[in-house]
Amino acid sequence: MIGSSTFTLILQGLLTGAGVTVVVTLVSLLLSLSLGFGLALVRQFAKRRGLHAMIDLYCEIMRNIPALTHLFILYFGLASIGFRLSSMAAAILGLGLIGAAVTCDLFRAGFAALPKGQAEAALAVGFTPSQTILDILTPQAMRLALPSLGNYAVQLLKDTSIVSAIAAPEIMFYARSLVTSSFQTTLIYTMVAVLYLALALPLMQAIRVLETRYGKLKA
Repeated sequence: MIGSSTFTLILQGLLTGAGVTVVVTLVSLLLSLSLGFGLALVRQFAKRRGLHAMIDLYCEIMRNIPALTHLFILYFGLASIGFRLSSMAAAILGLGLIGAAVTCDLFRAGFAALPKGQAEAALAVGFTPSQTILDILTPQAMRLALPSLGNYAVQLLKDTSIVSAIAAPEIMFYARSLVTSSFQTTLIYTMVAVLYLALALPLMQAIRVLETRYGKLKA
C-alpha cells in the first residue's frame, strides 16, 4: 500500500509538470499558428517562385525529420557551438517550428478550397488585394481549416511528452523522476494518463465550440 504522504508528493509533482505542459502547449501552438499562417499566405499568394520553393523545402524538412531530432539540435547542438537555449525555450521553439510546417499546409488547404471567383469578385468591386485576402478569404479559410487545426492542437498536447528528453520539466519529466524515487510505476503512469486526458478533453470541447460558432456564421 502507498502512504498518503507519498501519494500527495506524487500528485503535487505531476500537477507541477501539468502546468508546464499547458504552458509549452499554448505557447508553441501560438508560435505554430502564427508562423504557419504567415508561411501559408506567402506560399499561396506571393508571386515569387523562389519563396514558394523555400517554404516547400522548409515544410518537407520539418515534417520528415523526427521531432526529437529537432529538439536535440536546438538544445544540445546549438550549445556545442556556444549558443545555449534553456530546455523550455528549446522545447517551445522546436515544437513551434515543427508545427509551423504542419499548420502551413492546413491553412493552404483552406485557401485552396475556396472558389477562385471570390477573389476576382472582391477585386472587381473595389477591394484591394490585401483586403481581399484578409477580410474575404482568410475568415473562410480559417473556418475550413479549423477541424484539422483542432486535431493538431490535441496532438501537440500529447507530443509535449517528448520534451522531457531535453529536461523540460513537464509531466513525463516528473513522472520518470517520481518512478525512480518511489518505484510506484503503475500508479504514476496511470495518473499521467488521467492528467493528459483531463487536459485534452477541455481542449477538444473548446475546439467544438469554435467549430459550432464558425458554422453559425456560415449559416
